Amino acid sequence: MNSFGRIFRMHIFGESHGPLVGLCLDGCPPGIALKEEDFLADLDRRRAGARGTTPRVETDHPEIVSGCFEGHTTGAPLTLLFTNRNMRSGDYAALARTPRPGHADFVASKRFRGFNDPRGGGHFSGRLTLALVAAGVVAKKLLPGIRISARLLSAGGHSDIASAIDRAMKEGDSLGGLVECRADNVPAGWGEPFFDPAEAVISHLAFAVPAIKGIEFGSGFAAAAMKGSRHNDPIINREGKTASNNAGGISGGLTNGNELVFRVAVKPTSSISKEQQSLNLESGIMEPLSVKGRHDACIALRVPVVIEAITAMALADLKLMAARGEG
Repeated sequence: MNSFGRIFRMHIFGESHGPLVGLCLDGCPPGIALKEEDFLADLDRRRAGARGTTPRVETDHPEIVSGCFEGHTTGAPLTLLFTNRNMRSGDYAALARTPRPGHADFVASKRFRGFNDPRGGGHFSGRLTLALVAAGVVAKKLLPGIRISARLLSAGGHSDIASAIDRAMKEGDSLGGLVECRADNVPAGWGEPFFDPAEAVISHLAFAVPAIKGIEFGSGFAAAAMKGSRHNDPIINREGKTASNNAGGISGGLTNGNELVFRVAVKPTSSISKEQQSLNLESGIMEPLSVKGRHDACIALRVPVVIEAITAMALADLKLMAARGEG
């Protein structure tokens, strides 16, 4: 499905090379101060243009078409639209018969019996993270006092991110990356075990971001090699503050009042100019494929603000559930 949330519920629509991308937020409380300018700072952080990102640059100007009146949300569904203007759909013509390895081209065609829009990845494109970032802007307004920040720790396994990207670009290749997100001042007790614990809600949204292949909270997979005496976080005051934070701010599926900390693994971009092999669906023969067009050499450069957004969306929904006694 293309919607998510229990109370703060998002619906997403559009394609990479369609006329527009948009979102509708249902359950957004009334009275939140909101104007189109509020979205620009985070949208600018997601926009391409830096070295290692795609040369395709869109204006990404948000248009609020419902759910807002005289600068405040009304409580009705809040709908935002973003017009696509800078498309070169001809670059993708060959991919309908020779799908990109590692991309959704092949499986999307199977799932939708060939009726999917393949241009720029269609509905599977990273272009749709634009809507996630916009939803995150609204969600952050529901979380006063909570600070959410994410950053790229490494690209291709290297902390010297710029040099790693330069090498990959010279080779016509791409890189993945590791992004860490932190949120402080999150109250204790948000979450709904067993099937909607806080880390599950965040993870569900994280995997809605194209290219995310893994997630870990706190000490993450390193916990498997620890003893309990080292991994346990001693509680040092009545507010639940702990001396360490191996739990990453979540215990038993509930936020525990400590800093929320998690990391996501971003895979390398599938679209590379370096020659690969792929199946020609018409001939049934493997053949060389070199992807043309405009693509990110390291999509992870643009992921931090998206991860901040999905974190805000998850926390906003968990907060509203807790306020209603559902979480």
